[in-house]
Amino acid sequence: MAQAPQRGGGQGGERRDRRDNRNNPAVAEGPDSDIVEKLVHINRVAATVKGGRRFSFAALMVVGDGKGRVGFGHGKAREVPEAIRKATEEAKKTMIRVPLRENRTLHHDGAGRWGAGKIMMRAAPPGTGVIAGGPMRAVLETLGVHDVVAKSTGSSNPYNMIRATFEALKVQSSPRQVASKRGKKVADLMGRRNDGASAPVEAEAVES
Repeated sequence: MAQAPQRGGGQGGERRDRRDNRNNPAVAEGPDSDIVEKLVHINRVAATVKGGRRFSFAALMVVGDGKGRVGFGHGKAREVPEAIRKATEEAKKTMIRVPLRENRTLHHDGAGRWGAGKIMMRAAPPGTGVIAGGPMRAVLETLGVHDVVAKSTGSSNPYNMIRATFEALKVQSSPRQVASKRGKKVADLMGRRNDGASAPVEAEAVES
């Protein structure tokens, strides 16, 4: 005797599974599903108006995909969650791509400056970790750097430190980019590298 087909299978079951996955943020996939968000700084600001002072909050956010893309943004609103949302949206719109060596460290040393903020970064051998503090650490971790030595030698203002860090990251160049500009092969530019120090040819890319 033939058994009656079970209910809930076939296309109806597949549609229900897709609907459940769409409602589950851990399973749903989207363009921003792999974005890492970090709150760097939040500050309460006051504006003097007729009748007293009006308070609002300013948030500084850093976002990245951990694979060479990173951005920062700031937002201001009357409530903290709204300020964070505005800062996150701005950070996603201003993301930049930075070439990484072996997907773990920088290709060469770099320095950046913005206002009174001054920072320096050095490539490091495997196992060094992210030796940086404050806003710089947030930027490097969301970027996907695993081995780097960074130091801030200027202002401790988080906004200046973030912008100085991005100025240093914008001048990073990979050997492939340098070879393409000079019309040469990568093998002609690369020298032997016994440790995590910058290669001489790659260091020239910062100056040029």
